[in-house]
Amino acid sequence: TSCTWFLNIIQNEFRSGKIDLESTMKLLEKLQIPFDYIHVKHVFKKTIDKRKDNAINIEDFRAIYRTIVHRSEFHELFCVYSQKNKFLADTQLLDFLRKEQYETEACEMSALEMILKYEPIEEVRKRKQMSFEGFVRYMSSEECSIFRKDHRTVYQDMNHPLCDYFISSSHNTYLISDQLIGPSDLWGYTSALLKGCRCVEIDCWDGSNNEPVVYHGHTLTSKIPFHSVIKVIDKYAFVASDYPVVLSLENHCSPEQQEVMADYLENILGDKLLTSTIGDAQVTQLPSPEDLKFKILIKNKKVGTIEEGLLRRGLESHGEVVEISDSDSVSSDEDETEDKAPLFPNRGITKRKCDHRSSPPPRKKPKMKKIKIAIALSDLVIYTKSERFVSFEHSLANQKCYENNSIGELRAQNFVRESAKDFISHTTRFITRIYPKGTRTTSSNYNPQEFWNVGCQMVALNFQTLGLQMELQNGKFLDNGGCGYVLKPNFLRNLHSTFTPENVGMNGNPMSLSIKLISGYQLPPSSLSKTNKADPLVHIEIYGVPQDQIKKKSSVLKSNALSPRWDETFSFTIQVPELALIRFCVEDEVSLVSNEFLGQYTLPLLSLKRG
Repeated sequence: TSCTWFLNIIQNEFRSGKIDLESTMKLLEKLQIPFDYIHVKHVFKKTIDKRKDNAINIEDFRAIYRTIVHRSEFHELFCVYSQKNKFLADTQLLDFLRKEQYETEACEMSALEMILKYEPIEEVRKRKQMSFEGFVRYMSSEECSIFRKDHRTVYQDMNHPLCDYFISSSHNTYLISDQLIGPSDLWGYTSALLKGCRCVEIDCWDGSNNEPVVYHGHTLTSKIPFHSVIKVIDKYAFVASDYPVVLSLENHCSPEQQEVMADYLENILGDKLLTSTIGDAQVTQLPSPEDLKFKILIKNKKVGTIEEGLLRRGLESHGEVVEISDSDSVSSDEDETEDKAPLFPNRGITKRKCDHRSSPPPRKKPKMKKIKIAIALSDLVIYTKSERFVSFEHSLANQKCYENNSIGELRAQNFVRESAKDFISHTTRFITRIYPKGTRTTSSNYNPQEFWNVGCQMVALNFQTLGLQMELQNGKFLDNGGCGYVLKPNFLRNLHSTFTPENVGMNGNPMSLSIKLISGYQLPPSSLSKTNKADPLVHIEIYGVPQDQIKKKSSVLKSNALSPRWDETFSFTIQVPELALIRFCVEDEVSLVSNEFLGQYTLPLLSLKRG
């Protein structure tokens, strides 16, 4: 049956006897098989080796098809459940789904639906069976992705206050290269929002003709008009996710241009812009992502309280400016320069007594500077008021639930080491944003995991920079349907939590994980190899609390990028699975001392599908 079906589809193409590489590709497409051009080209060239013409006959095509499609590991599995028959009966398929894929809910109906969806041969479909061709198509489909199907849509409770979520956040979103001389580009905002990013940063400066501009101040990065940025945000804010977008303003504009900014925000964003509280004017807790669906929030300095701002709403505030005091040694969103100064200014002290329960030592007395804020812009700040961070004690005593802090990575790393318990207590109450140190001029990133471990909501990264850190970011936010909000574990939401990353205590929920690395398929060939023969190996890495961090690697398989077969098993014990990410990284062993990156996939440990 399979043979007749196969010949019926392909024989027309061979009427003139032979076909070339391009026709071979088209025929594989017609057979609805996922294939990689480079690998097919390589197998094709091997087939015509030493021939005069660059064409293959019908038998050659069948051989190429088998090489690409009929994978031995699939065939072995098929034979086990079909009891060496050529077809799987619906009952056998059901057996496979329950035993191998752990689909305990599967019933005869599920098996029939799969046969209808993946079996290409009509005759076999009618008999309620699945051929090996259908089995291969099922095993190569999204349905067999390692990522749990129920985590591909929003499945978490979205009615908690905003501070209970990890929020996908970008740093200096307008930059698409380095931090000093590279271009600023609207594409930075488009691509971040399309990846589900929910907090973007806008550095605003006075421009000519009373038009505010966006760029990295005091550098040679190019400038883009503020209104163009807002138009792009208006267009792309809710393409990837319905949940709220926060515009984090680093505002260096004069009061006159701040008013221009306020006008653009109101006129371009219209109803999307949140300009008043939801329900009660008295704010005792932050609203939820569900409450704020399709809303854009402004994160900026604010004059006075939300209630005072709401009373002014509707009154003419044009030209009204208020001066507020700020410090130029403790950073806020207004100016991310903190990390260029030493962390502990008094370098003369060589010994320092450490009290692990307290915040780090006091810094120099801050010089106070006056910041002028236009009331029109201030009143657009509702639930996300930027407040300079003094200390955990100060926040606990004085900070309101709608006030948030930005902390530079070096200072935040110090808090993780010295005062993790206080840090977690802080992040259970207030949205906390972490940003890269100023010396990362090449737009490199820090490891976000250590800040997620203490519950920081907005761990802002340079989205334009590929690498491990962004792979962890992308992997973490695949969760919950890629909506940009991931509910923090209970021990990072509970105000009286005793959890710290170094001392998991009662909050541990140990889990045994066993991963069998079976095979690879059509891996990207090495760029350093003239043939497509990579020597692949796989790293399996866990990122999470310090005691869960571990890396294991497979053996190296020589000269096989098409279908390497490992059959190796790896075992892990994870103490805090709720915070763990698992990363599979495939490399080509170029020499004994160096490997070339071929590809990777990172996902939350609890989003791993069994089977």
